[in-house]
Amino acid sequence: MDAKHSDDVYGRARVQDSDELKAYYKELEDLGAGALWTVANDIEPWEPRANSVPMLWKYDDLRSLVLKSSELVTPEQAGRRVVYLVNDKRKDVAAAVGWLYTGIQVTRPGEFTSAHRHRASALRFIMEGEKGYTVVDGNKIMLEVNDFVITPNSTWHEHGVEEGGKTCIWQDGLDIPLVNALEANDYAVYDGKQEVVAPLNYSPITYGCAGLIPADKSWDKPYSPLFKYSWSNVYPALVAAQKVNEVNPFDGIFMKYSNPLTGGHVMQTMGASMQLLPAGFSGKAHRHTGSFVYQCAKGKGYSIINGQRFDWKERDIFCVPSWAWHEHHNLSDSEDACLFSFNDLPVIEGLGLYQEKIYSENNGNQSVN
Repeated sequence: MDAKHSDDVYGRARVQDSDELKAYYKELEDLGAGALWTVANDIEPWEPRANSVPMLWKYDDLRSLVLKSSELVTPEQAGRRVVYLVNDKRKDVAAAVGWLYTGIQVTRPGEFTSAHRHRASALRFIMEGEKGYTVVDGNKIMLEVNDFVITPNSTWHEHGVEEGGKTCIWQDGLDIPLVNALEANDYAVYDGKQEVVAPLNYSPITYGCAGLIPADKSWDKPYSPLFKYSWSNVYPALVAAQKVNEVNPFDGIFMKYSNPLTGGHVMQTMGASMQLLPAGFSGKAHRHTGSFVYQCAKGKGYSIINGQRFDWKERDIFCVPSWAWHEHHNLSDSEDACLFSFNDLPVIEGLGLYQEKIYSENNGNQSVN
């Protein structure tokens, strides 16, 4: 332990056990109670402390198994045909990192899932395929590779791939572990199929156009009315932003997906971002509260997380636990790389828990263990 963080100081719990104290603790335990000083140093750490560990999930290793699931079970049997990714230290809550869940879902042409809803919020990042779609509260939206899609909590939603399309694979992200930890989750199945109540792609066409929003419509939901953020708009925006903005030393060109009506996060409990690492980018290290799940949307590179190097390329997924030192590097000297990520920042920020620290040693770069 760092000397400045020694528990052997005034103000920290330093009680030495004795037979009399042990007997006292037993009396308290029998009454469903305890002495705070026996646990205080553990439940009040000097700095934020993550239970998760950094992990990398290689798409080349997982893809065949994801596709195999479509041979073994049907959407009707499974509800949702997903291979979920679990952190070695969060298996008890099925989390990929912190209180965030992620998985890889597959749907064949002509298949669809039953419409359902849950208190947990959900998002998708499209990895491959053609003519996939989602229906969110009666709004049918077509999906393309690298599109980012939200299905906010308690919205009816279903997914499918039209006949004549190609098998679709996408990454799911949900706050299921968080909502379960708060003992607030629920689930419902729609009776039949949703009625489509708006023209095809109504949400992205109406709310995703060049900074314009409808002046004659009202939206009273606590989440974004824009359900799909198209890669065809996002990537050119990143490239254009690079031309007129100083590159962030930690994250390159770093932009968050936002609610077009408020400029805030897309949903109440999960946010998402896309960042462009210019050719040859070598990022500095920092750490902050908030858990992140990343997917490489373009290019190749590596990240150093708490002194451990993780090499990634397109479609690989990795996680950065809260308060973990991390830095990102683009391995190409000629092509940019893009990283999609989703996080729990709306919760962290909303509760006033966000903090950040810059790595000051070794010119801002970690040594690799």
